[in-house]
Amino acid sequence: MPANDPDPPNEAATKAAVFAAAERLFALHGFQNVSVRDITAEAGVNLASVNYHFGSKDALLFEIFRRRTGELNRERARMLHEARDRHNGKPPVRDILAALFTPPLKWASPENDRRISVQFIIRSRSEGTAEMREALTNDVSHLARFADALIAARPDLPRESVYWRLHFCLGMVHNNRFAEFDRLHVLSDGATRESDIDGLLKRMLDFAEAGFLA
Repeated sequence: MPANDPDPPNEAATKAAVFAAAERLFALHGFQNVSVRDITAEAGVNLASVNYHFGSKDALLFEIFRRRTGELNRERARMLHEARDRHNGKPPVRDILAALFTPPLKWASPENDRRISVQFIIRSRSEGTAEMREALTNDVSHLARFADALIAARPDLPRESVYWRLHFCLGMVHNNRFAEFDRLHVLSDGATRESDIDGLLKRMLDFAEAGFLA
């Protein structure tokens, strides 16, 4: 064990506590408004713990981003694989879109502990480090499987159209943030139900499927 370990008896627990505290603080307050001291105070660990376990604040940010986006995209991939199995390798558009939409929407539910992870991922799109921005721009392998499935489901559409329609669907995902539904609630005079996850998912699928079938 390294001599400069700030918390020798509880190395794994310390690292996990730092990770959880940082994710929560960054998600709630923004990347620039949270200091290393804030993180270690929240986690109840030595001030040196962030640098010891992660290298730097930016490296910690990227580790949270990498882990959470990886988990989210594996869940999407699993749902897409299950849809392929149900439909002999060629799922319909609605099933493909359900695999894309469902995991982030379920995570974002106010009753789900994962909502903090979604808030962190949303922050990363506007406040992320250079390394995060690079990943968001160029690491598109998780999206390629959805594009390929949609191309197979709509072989009559030009590939360019499929990519654009997928892009618009991703915009729906990125803008369905429960913290921002108050304006819609006011606009609709209370007719919208922002906590109705299944209803919201159905509305999103109805709209997006119609776009792909048009």
